[in-house]
Amino acid sequence: MTFRRLSSLFYKGLRPDRWGVAPEAFATAPGKAEPYRTSGAAQPRESTPKLSGSTFFMNSATNNKIIIPGGAGYLGQTLAQYFTQRKTPVVMLSRQSHPASEFVRYVHWDGETLGAWAEEFEAAAAVINLAGRSVNCRYNDANKRAIYESRLKSTQVLGEAIAHCATPPKVWFNSSSATIYRHAEDRPMDEATGEFGQDFSVDVVQQWERVFNEAPTPQTRKVALRAAMVFGVGKGGVFEAFHNIIKLGLGGTLGDGRQFVSWVHAEDFCRAIEWLMQHEELDGAVNVSVPNPLPNAEFMRLFRQACEQPIGLPATKWMLEIGAYFLQTETELLLKSRRVVPGRLLASGFHFQFPHFAAAIQDILQAERGS
Repeated sequence: MTFRRLSSLFYKGLRPDRWGVAPEAFATAPGKAEPYRTSGAAQPRESTPKLSGSTFFMNSATNNKIIIPGGAGYLGQTLAQYFTQRKTPVVMLSRQSHPASEFVRYVHWDGETLGAWAEEFEAAAAVINLAGRSVNCRYNDANKRAIYESRLKSTQVLGEAIAHCATPPKVWFNSSSATIYRHAEDRPMDEATGEFGQDFSVDVVQQWERVFNEAPTPQTRKVALRAAMVFGVGKGGVFEAFHNIIKLGLGGTLGDGRQFVSWVHAEDFCRAIEWLMQHEELDGAVNVSVPNPLPNAEFMRLFRQACEQPIGLPATKWMLEIGAYFLQTETELLLKSRRVVPGRLLASGFHFQFPHFAAAIQDILQAERGS
């Protein structure tokens, strides 16, 4: 197998647009932060019955509905299933048409201009904005412009829609990213002491949060979700991407392996959103990531171990650079050290069911085998 073929398999498996996270206001002062810890094993997840289509549409007219702009991808579908199983109706705003679903009602929007879709926002319980162009590309001028505009324009028009509501949504969650913090191997980055980076991806997130913060929606609480990679069962997610690579024997250390990987189990991601909906004292930027990020070498070792795969070919930085060039993507997405911790979530009393990677991967693998 040629190196180019290996690179293609590797990068196609780890396409960042499959991760359920966006790419990359207010600078915070540098300082020292201690690692956050949560003790104990993973807690059992609660059982939630699935709803029939008739039950969902019966509830869709109530004012507890959740609106998810740009929710057609893995993360949006995960949130939709989580909340509809809890008898909360979900409305997706999408640029594309979608078949009827027992879980979700789809409404068309263009992500730039006000339209009939804005009527859905009246008295909604929450808006969770996931809209934004994929960052799985080379950062040339045209792609940079598209990345900026898809995020800034959609956020701006959502603010306009909320501002026009007679009864605006209670809370507006807007995607941000854990990538806003600098490359950090030396210490954890929380919301209070984290230091921002200075590259293109960081600037995207800072501009994104600026537009979000400036939106004139005084009656709607706003939360910027600085999310890490979301791991869970299902097609198109980051777990599936890594799992496929590891099964091929390509799941070795990336680069020097010292860069930290921040992540969160899909169950905990959804639970965190629900927690933030319920805790009205929380607004502004919130890191959605486990308290225990880990170096890439350990991350890949634990993943291989859970998959019972003894072989994991490493990929050096220069190998990743060549693969990224051929596949028109960027190595930053794999090599940047994201050592992010959820300071505000933990301080508010939130407990992660899966704070440790080994237990999280075992849970997902078990769920996948049972599905």
